[in-house]
Amino acid sequence: MSELLVEVPYSHLHPGLLLDAPADTVDFLVVFGDESEARAQLLRDHAGRPLLRVGGYMTAKGTVIGERVWTVREVIRQGDRVRLRLGSALP
Repeated sequence: MSELLVEVPYSHLHPGLLLDAPADTVDFLVVFGDESEARAQLLRDHAGRPLLRVGGYMTAKGTVIGERVWTVREVIRQGDRVRLRLGSALP
């Protein structure tokens, strides 16, 4: 596995999901359980809180998922990785 990949066992993200992401980059690739992929970018809002922007993608079953920005409820650094617990998606 590349250090710039984040593997998710589902075809969609959801609140509470824990992502194991690279710590020293803000851009990475999310690979979903159905082998679909989306680019992701770790950002900060105007108050400095972390957000995760996930680009649009199509699931293996053909469902189109548009770009979404997710709040991040928790960030835990572990060596060269960071664990991100997703909050809700922003409207």
